[in-house]
Amino acid sequence: MKFLPELCGRPVSRRSAMVGGTAMGGALFAGMARAQVPAGSDAWLPPRKLTDVDHMIVYRREDEMVGWPHVMGYWNFDDGEILQQARSTTTRYGNADDISHDNLGREGLGTRTIGLRSMDYGVTWQDPIVDIMERADPAQAGAESMGDLQPIDFLDKNVIIANSSPGFGTPEGRTLVRVSRDRGHSWGPSIDIPLDALHSLSGMNSSLVRPDGTALIWLMEVDETGWNRHPCVFALPPRGMDFHFLTFITPNRDPKGAADGVYDTTFRFGGHRWFYPRGYLLPSGRILCALRSQRDPRGAMWTEIFSSDDAGRTWQFFSRANDFGAPGSLVQMSDGRLVLVYGYRLAPQGIRARVSEDEGRTWGRELIIRDDGGSWDLGYPNAWAMPDGKVGVIYYFNSKDDPVQVNGGVRHIQRSIVSID
Repeated sequence: MKFLPELCGRPVSRRSAMVGGTAMGGALFAGMARAQVPAGSDAWLPPRKLTDVDHMIVYRREDEMVGWPHVMGYWNFDDGEILQQARSTTTRYGNADDISHDNLGREGLGTRTIGLRSMDYGVTWQDPIVDIMERADPAQAGAESMGDLQPIDFLDKNVIIANSSPGFGTPEGRTLVRVSRDRGHSWGPSIDIPLDALHSLSGMNSSLVRPDGTALIWLMEVDETGWNRHPCVFALPPRGMDFHFLTFITPNRDPKGAADGVYDTTFRFGGHRWFYPRGYLLPSGRILCALRSQRDPRGAMWTEIFSSDDAGRTWQFFSRANDFGAPGSLVQMSDGRLVLVYGYRLAPQGIRARVSEDEGRTWGRELIIRDDGGSWDLGYPNAWAMPDGKVGVIYYFNSKDDPVQVNGGVRHIQRSIVSID
């Protein structure tokens, strides 16, 4: 009889190994699961907590729930200036129902947007501005289409795009676009984006300008049932009159059914694969799109990466970046590495990251930026490269050490500056 290499000092027959290692009392596969880390890869190593980290509260009010910076509008002007929006809802923090995402704002206590601006790569932040987008640009008064704004140069870094969605994530969703020509100090009116025969369109403040001056916005169609989300890209060529459908990013239906299930809940707390698309242009010309997927937004969620090598016209699955954690924000370092930062909603909750050295095809071991969250209700980061090689990131957070504990602490905005090495 032929034998496999000795395990635990005993020869094991091939037949015994193939039927589960019964000759060893069932211990063979358990031993194999504890195999050494494959050579040349640290992706199999346990999470490592980073030590060179600086945390700071950017905005907090004891009677407000402030959150979701990833989808509320974020603009990095690449010269130290960063503009971040967040949504704030006056909240009692009396019990868990008060801060349920399905209940926020229903009592009429007031919801507003908060504008946060830094001039030094996020080290310090100016005083917050309430409802910053309500500051109208008189030069855009009366505009009803993107054509009414022409000529407009989206390669001018002072020109930025916002897109939001009444009825986000529902079959009734529509997308509105607004433009600022002065780094978000004033804004034009909301302009409807045509459906182009799609059922719905949900926007989440995700845009990218190609080197040819074409503006891209990442949107999401939701079908008539509300349970199938279909990320897509709309494009506005130079001197164009309106954004129009360019392409879908993912298959129309998930062939694996990775998020399927029986959900007696709202769309917000159900299972969905492929939403919150955000595009990133790499120096090589490849465009990556980070997507959130979930079975349960309280933790069972992950980040997938799709790629395009033809300026965003066609897309293919590229990698799954992590086990758990989404939405993710990508930032490219000066040495070429990609860093993905994401909220981690399973215990111990916090903010984590992974690094890729091959443009997002594979990812290294998980890095813990912080793990002192008070509940799952945190994350939604935006990340940027610091001039000294560190990474800055802004997100919403609640602390396990907060004296207020209502399914976690007071929800507020924090930033961290961290050395990835």
